[in-house]
Amino acid sequence: MNNKNKESKQKAPFRGFGGKNTTNNGSKQKAPLTGFGGKNKTDFILLNNVEHAVDLIVKKLYDDVFVKLKRFGGVIGVSGGIDSSVCLALAAKAFGPEKVLGVIMPEKDSNPDSELLARELTEKFGVRTIKEDITPALSGYRCYERRDEAVKRVFPEYDPSDYKMKIGVRDSGLYNNLPPVFRLTIIDKNGNQKDKILPPAEYLQIVAASNFKQRTRMSMLYYHGEALHYAVIGTPNKHEQEQGFFVKYGDGGADVMPIGNLYKTQVYQLAEYLGVPKGIIDRTPTTDTYSAEQTQEEFFYQLPFDLMDRYWYAFENEYPPEEVAEVMGETAERVAALFRNFERKRKTTEYLRMSPVKDYFGI
Repeated sequence: MNNKNKESKQKAPFRGFGGKNTTNNGSKQKAPLTGFGGKNKTDFILLNNVEHAVDLIVKKLYDDVFVKLKRFGGVIGVSGGIDSSVCLALAAKAFGPEKVLGVIMPEKDSNPDSELLARELTEKFGVRTIKEDITPALSGYRCYERRDEAVKRVFPEYDPSDYKMKIGVRDSGLYNNLPPVFRLTIIDKNGNQKDKILPPAEYLQIVAASNFKQRTRMSMLYYHGEALHYAVIGTPNKHEQEQGFFVKYGDGGADVMPIGNLYKTQVYQLAEYLGVPKGIIDRTPTTDTYSAEQTQEEFFYQLPFDLMDRYWYAFENEYPPEEVAEVMGETAERVAALFRNFERKRKTTEYLRMSPVKDYFGI
């Protein structure tokens, strides 16, 4: 963990935009963890000045794309989710909507609502949009076939024409100091559900096959980016980046990531300020990866985003579990276990954030 500022006894209340342990003017101070309690326990996460934050992001996005990268605009995959919607709105504000291309990339497991919301978004911001159905490409990779092979080894009766499927961790491992255990769920046409603990080999095969989806989408974005001499705009938020909820060289691959340092609460603040359609803001974040509907909380985070924001802020700023427990109405033991879970998640996903290792030999 980062031991920066460890000698200081004062921790600054969260000021929003400006990075880790900083106030809006950039000074590094620490103060007691006040602001955790009260009527709105996310107060210390909230951006004090959303307009100022947006202005800073937009200016840097413009400079990075046009000056540093020397591109002519930006291309972004739009899914109807909150993160890609905010990134598209930021790009349209930074470059002008005429220099942004939105690409909708459904496949046969996608929720139809995703495309409808994506089109509502791009129409709202005046961004040109194209649709690329990636189902044929995924079929060519045998994405669905490889995934279903693994599912059938766990549930021999599984037939993708009769069942939907998903995997998730539920709440296993969150407070008990154990790694999360993934479960496989299949649901028939009548809504009858079966689930089993997913063996390691089948888990790895399902995830590897499913990751074709994110990597295919990123390949498509780079095709359009290179054809137009545009930069690819990445959409991961702070939690996705730091906890490893992305696919390496898939949705984790991009030229710029304008919301990569923002907590989910802050992403929603930007969405409200920028005028993202209400249907997108009100939609529960989903993975939109498996044939059965699944939330991001169910698949990966195991906590609602408002709680995740508060606990992750306390964890990365090294607040004692005892102090966090007192203001959150939890026990110190459970908070400490949660922090160990966070640390394990960060360490085990470090591989995803690493650049290729290339320091072997040279003269």
